[in-house]
Amino acid sequence: MTEYTIRLADERGRIQEQVHAAATAEELRSRFTQAGYLVYSVKARSSFTGSAKRKVKLEPFLVYNQQFLTLIRAGLPILSSLELLAKRQKNPAFRAQLEDVASRVKTGESISSAFEAQGGFPVVYTTTLLAGERSGNLEEVLQRYLDFQRVSLTFRKKLKSSLIYPAFLIVMVISLFIFLITFVVPRFAALYDQLGTKLPGLTLLLLSIGQDAQHYGIYVGLLLAGLIFLFRRWTETDAGALFVDRVRVGTPGLGSVWLKYQVGLFSRTLSTLLTGGLPLVPSLETAARSIDSRQIAKAVYRSVDSVREGKGLASSLENTKVFPELSIEMIEVGESTGALPQMLNSVAEFFEEDVQTQLSAIMTLIEPAILIVMGVVVVIILIALYMPIFNLGSIGG
Repeated sequence: MTEYTIRLADERGRIQEQVHAAATAEELRSRFTQAGYLVYSVKARSSFTGSAKRKVKLEPFLVYNQQFLTLIRAGLPILSSLELLAKRQKNPAFRAQLEDVASRVKTGESISSAFEAQGGFPVVYTTTLLAGERSGNLEEVLQRYLDFQRVSLTFRKKLKSSLIYPAFLIVMVISLFIFLITFVVPRFAALYDQLGTKLPGLTLLLLSIGQDAQHYGIYVGLLLAGLIFLFRRWTETDAGALFVDRVRVGTPGLGSVWLKYQVGLFSRTLSTLLTGGLPLVPSLETAARSIDSRQIAKAVYRSVDSVREGKGLASSLENTKVFPELSIEMIEVGESTGALPQMLNSVAEFFEEDVQTQLSAIMTLIEPAILIVMGVVVVIILIALYMPIFNLGSIGG
């Protein structure tokens, strides 16, 4: 399949430019001509000039889905609902994506593949739509997706709010240190040059750091910015993302919080997909793609082979040596009682609550630790700066 940029006009004469995948340009032109569009041009997209896939923000996306669900429950056809909601969107990028989805659905493409072709929508969403299409119960699976995302969004907001104050303190510590080194220390250096007195070693070290910061600070900043940029690009690769995830999991204290958070997200996603009627293997693969932890995702993919061979989900996940023992035991109970989706929801709720409890405990320790570090840094700098003045006073006395 090749991506083409097609320029066309609809029945109202509105000219649009859209991107679609097709085997040939002629096939794409024929598809839109048969749907009643006037096609002006069809051009293959260059891999260098093609626009990047835009990820839609979660909150407006949930609002859109709630409106979409309301319209189809009221009896409005899917295509009409898509076109109506596309017109109401204020975000140009999101509106263009919805217009493209509506155009694809109008040409006979399924709604799940139309959204998947955009590239910026969650894989769980497109898979949920696919399950709804196959089961003929799109309204129910959409409602489950909305419920799932609302719970996940609320949980993420709680986590972010608990990290705001520690992040603020860290920024304050760094800003204070930069201010003292680049502004205060150089003025003391000029004062001591005029006095011509012998300075203690700690003061000399601090003045040297201040002078270096003035002369080379901009270059160090640019170097750090370049290294951060390269590191972020590297983390987008499989090897880099896996390395970062291993560091996260291996970090004392915070590692277990990250692992439990990802297990909870995986469990809730898998539960939503299974409840929507999707088979276990594709549900596992979709849930693995929807989580951030590469380590857990690779473990889930390894377990898929065992599940295909007829082994139970609990034993397959246990063999990966990644999932917490409690989650394995709960999943095993769910399998044995025939209530796996419900038990997966319980796993998610348990670990989400545990994450909040652990994170709160860690934050209560981190906040005073940051304040202590800030105080120690300030005291050391002040002692180093004022020690020669104290020495002058004692000599004069």
